[in-house]
Amino acid sequence: MVGVVIGLALLAFWLYSLFDVITTPEEEVRNVPKPLWVLVVALVPLVGGAVWMIRGRPQQTRETWPVPPRPGSRRRSTPKGPDDDPEFLRDLDRRMRGDDS
Repeated sequence: MVGVVIGLALLAFWLYSLFDVITTPEEEVRNVPKPLWVLVVALVPLVGGAVWMIRGRPQQTRETWPVPPRPGSRRRSTPKGPDDDPEFLRDLDRRMRGDDS
């Protein structure tokens, strides 16, 4: 039973790696051309998939974290949603009453 689960996990990893290589745009593939990556992953399933994940996959651009305001700094807070904006609520109330001008 354990062998079946391990086999299914390896099959899932191989299929995921192969699908990832095929769907990755050509210009984003690193180190070697995309057709060669497809062959490596298809012919050497476990090692090829691992090498693809480490060396061939496009690198994700990391977004910087927003800098929180310093303690004691005064910053005008903006409404977080339409229902927090008093001007929006006044306008909505006017429109619902039919006072559009």
